[in-house]
Amino acid sequence: MADTVLLVSAGIVLLSIVITFVRFVLGPDYMNRLVAFDAMTIMSLSIIVMTAWFLDRMIYLDVALVYGLLSFLGVIAVARYGEGEL
Repeated sequence: MADTVLLVSAGIVLLSIVITFVRFVLGPDYMNRLVAFDAMTIMSLSIIVMTAWFLDRMIYLDVALVYGLLSFLGVIAVARYGEGEL
């Protein structure tokens, strides 16, 4: 039962990544693209965690943690650069 729920949620997350990618491509300015990129990063983190669950490889959780921290720092750096503070 839990695997079925996770498979359905993985499908929903993949669909939302596609929709967010369209927003990333069509965004009118850099701030919309930055928010879409950050959303895609969060969704890909959830895909990594689901992969760790399905494959029973908990080392992927460390990868997700490092990826999340680097993504957060990258988004902050790009946002500060876009505002002219960097």
